[in-house]
Amino acid sequence: MSERRSWDLRLGYLIHDVSRLRRVCFDRELAPLGITRSQWWVVAFVSRNDGLTQTQLANELDVGKVALGALIERLEASGFVERRTLGSDRRVKRVFLTEKAHKLIEDLIPITESFNERILEGIPRKDLEVTAKTLYAMKKNLIALLSEPEEEEAEEQPAPRRSSRAKERSRRMEAESPKASAQRATHSKLSARTGSHGRNGGRAPIRQRRAGVLS
Repeated sequence: MSERRSWDLRLGYLIHDVSRLRRVCFDRELAPLGITRSQWWVVAFVSRNDGLTQTQLANELDVGKVALGALIERLEASGFVERRTLGSDRRVKRVFLTEKAHKLIEDLIPITESFNERILEGIPRKDLEVTAKTLYAMKKNLIALLSEPEEEEAEEQPAPRRSSRAKERSRRMEAESPKASAQRATHSKLSARTGSHGRNGGRAPIRQRRAGVLS
């Protein structure tokens, strides 16, 4: 494995591991507050965009409508959000934060600040700026990759070439007279009928023939 490829693999694994460990640790920080990281993610977004519909939230957060609906239901059951119908269409419901959610945000601000400080402990500010700049550039490149059109499917493979024997057989069938074709078809039907009686072509099994001779 080349040194460049080895470095690329290490970088990918490192980014994945840091993200995974941060999620696990943050879930542990949120556990005493009665909310999960996924729910907090929705609450934090709604706090900046209060009153969006569930469809708009799903699009903005890039999650499925069913998955988001389940999150909203749990948040509503816990008293963090409420859904209201505005306007004439009673089917469209908008999501709003409750007072309990605003209190949660106030409580979480010092918790998240302390959490991030512990993660970044011992890392110089200059290194953090370079890391953030690098990750942002990688994000831009990934977004550009997603915007590229997908490659067209491979061209259809040509039909398999027939063998010379098959070509010769086809040529003979095309050249033969209609009478010969009828005779060939009749012969095929007779063969099929005969073959349906078994391997011995309609003759009695050997055991039965022997029995007839002995009797």
